[in-house]
Amino acid sequence: MLYLLLAMLGSAAMSLVLKAFRAQKGNRYGIILGNYITCVLVGLLMMPDRSLLLHGSLSTLVCGVIGGFFFVAGLTTMQSSIRANGAALTAAFAKLGLVVTLGVSILCFGERPALTQLLGIALVFAALRLIHGGAEKAAGGSFLLLLLVLLTGGGGDAMSKVFEQLGGEGEGTLYFFWLFLTAGLLAALLAWREYRQTGLKLLPGELAAGILVGIPNYFSSLLLLLALERMPALVVYPAASTGTILLVTVLSALLFHERISRRQAAGMALILAALILLNA
Repeated sequence: MLYLLLAMLGSAAMSLVLKAFRAQKGNRYGIILGNYITCVLVGLLMMPDRSLLLHGSLSTLVCGVIGGFFFVAGLTTMQSSIRANGAALTAAFAKLGLVVTLGVSILCFGERPALTQLLGIALVFAALRLIHGGAEKAAGGSFLLLLLVLLTGGGGDAMSKVFEQLGGEGEGTLYFFWLFLTAGLLAALLAWREYRQTGLKLLPGELAAGILVGIPNYFSSLLLLLALERMPALVVYPAASTGTILLVTVLSALLFHERISRRQAAGMALILAALILLNA
């Protein structure tokens, strides 16, 4: 449970740093690239035996590369969907990527939820709908992009469960090294394409801001994997998703003076109830 709570804190910290640096002036991939570079370097430092780079299992490498593709695909589809469908509707479908992670755990790895956990999962989706309520009324847009947001975001999260089941034993740090290296290389290609199209350069300040994002990003990912090794995915994923929303909402109100609407307050109450049921 401690690993799960710390993972929530790390994920919330990453969201708050991105919020603080949301007004970017340079290449839009600057902070993202700085984040992945930091994650790769931290991953190397955290690796207990760097000979794993040459002798690690193939399954760990494959899981890491696929996870990295999912991470960057999720980023690019979210950017496209925000332009086509708006931020609120895109955020709602990104959170609903939880369906993918739960489906993988149930269908592929035989996890079976208890009745209290089923009720908790139902409250998770009710809370997400309540917090992002009204977003589904947005006119126009692209449902295909929203579906891709759901699948790529959920697929990236689900890869941690896939690695936990199929990857090499004790190779968690190696998995994240391959994941973030793949994501970093892809982000570098996207940044180069952005520069060719717009002339916007990578600014040192925004790359540096990526360091502040990368440190909590790496450790929240690692802690989530450690939680998955000790708790069912049916508990870990919904609790991590809803707990992070709760923390970000409260801390945004305290640090950025954002107002909490009645709908958000009701959603937070549902989140608390869901967390209790998921851990019953």
